[in-house]
Amino acid sequence: MRLALEEARRAYEIREVPIGAVVVMDGNVISRAHNLRETENDPTAHAELLAIRQASQVLKRWRLNGCILYCTIEPCAMCAGALVLSRIDTLVFGANDAKAGACGSVMNIVQHPALNHRVEVIAGILADECSALMRKFFSEMRTEGCRSG
Repeated sequence: MRLALEEARRAYEIREVPIGAVVVMDGNVISRAHNLRETENDPTAHAELLAIRQASQVLKRWRLNGCILYCTIEPCAMCAGALVLSRIDTLVFGANDAKAGACGSVMNIVQHPALNHRVEVIAGILADECSALMRKFFSEMRTEGCRSG
């Protein structure tokens, strides 16, 4: 989770929403990424999706069974769907997302009984650090918005 937080800080430094993700298999880091939606002008450039794509390229397979994805904030519906479709075994995340979380908060896509794969979820790891970075980012964005208006 500390590596995911490093990625989130990288996003923060380039004024992206500070979310980081890391894919691990057998104790080895396979991929790591942070949000790049603004940088890439791509609504799908979420940290989780970028880390999943990179892991698939490294492993040369789309099925990521045997992998754990660590991310700083609870994944959204798009990312939760990607977790299921990629067959990630376990999701470990920091802070819940009460507005868009799709791994237990608003909905639970990753453990939906109608789907053919379910992801084990471990929540709340370094949650205070993860949520503090998000709060700081959005507080600064609001302050800057007031200055420019």
